[in-house]
Amino acid sequence: MANRLALPPLYVILDAALLPSDPIELTKKLLDAGARLFQYRSKTSSSRELLHTSQALCLTVRQHGGTFLVNDRADIAHLAGASGVHLGQNDLSVSAARKIVGNDCLIGLSTHDLQQFEAAVESSADYIAVGPIFSTSGKQNPDPVLGVDFIRTVRKLTAKPIVAIGGITLERAPEVIAAGANSVAVISDILGAKDPVQRAKQFLEKLPVAASAAGN
Repeated sequence: MANRLALPPLYVILDAALLPSDPIELTKKLLDAGARLFQYRSKTSSSRELLHTSQALCLTVRQHGGTFLVNDRADIAHLAGASGVHLGQNDLSVSAARKIVGNDCLIGLSTHDLQQFEAAVESSADYIAVGPIFSTSGKQNPDPVLGVDFIRTVRKLTAKPIVAIGGITLERAPEVIAAGANSVAVISDILGAKDPVQRAKQFLEKLPVAASAAGN
């Protein structure tokens, strides 16, 4: 399945720390703008709160034909009926998460160096995230910046989709796609924008052009 998976070029990370009090309304607007791939991330919610919000977001995204993943928690992703889960290096292994979410759910895995990427290639992860590509304020203790050249290096190692994350802005996104990433995960440049919906529209206009030029 991994080799045939086609991810939209824009991957919106719904970070609870940056979302308004009602994330559903913003998500609906982003869906109306054309965004179709979302991940919900909350590092401070209780399991009950995380499940409640994930269920609501999953329903909203799926009603619009989108794909919704939960960050870190395979159990919450399964209970919420999400399309899948995105794992970090300190979360459950891909094989353990697969036993929870099943073979029909997507699993994404974050990687931060070549060794981690190569291990991800050998796993059943459906897509591999790499980052941070640029310096980012999205994490308190970010991993070392990899740079765009890292994408060019690992692109040769797999047919699985590559998602680039970390400090990606509207201006930088085309360069990242040109280097071989199939999708860019964006947090602050959309959620922190004065008009998040308009910003998302700008990404959605620019990314397909960059992907076409890159032959993605």
